[in-house]
Amino acid sequence: MTPTRELTVMSREWCHLCHDLVDALQPLASELGWSLRVLDVDQDPALEARWDELVPVVLHGEVELCHYHLDEAAVRAYCTAFS
Repeated sequence: MTPTRELTVMSREWCHLCHDLVDALQPLASELGWSLRVLDVDQDPALEARWDELVPVVLHGEVELCHYHLDEAAVRAYCTAFS
C-alpha cells in the first residue's frame, strides 16, 4: 500500500498556536499537492496522553515534521523528498 500524501496536525480547539500553524500550513500543503487533516487531541484520551503539551504537531504518519510553530523548510523538504 502506498503511503498517503496527507499531513496530520495534532491540535486543540482553544489553542491559538494550533490555529496559526494550520493557517500557515494550508497554503503550503496545497502548493505541494498534499491534503491536511486536523485532529483535536482533546477528543481522544489516547491522543491527549501522547501529544498533550506538544501541540500543535505536524505529522506524516508517525514522522514528526515540526511542533509549536511551522518549520516551512522542514515540511517542504520532507514533502518534496517523499514525492
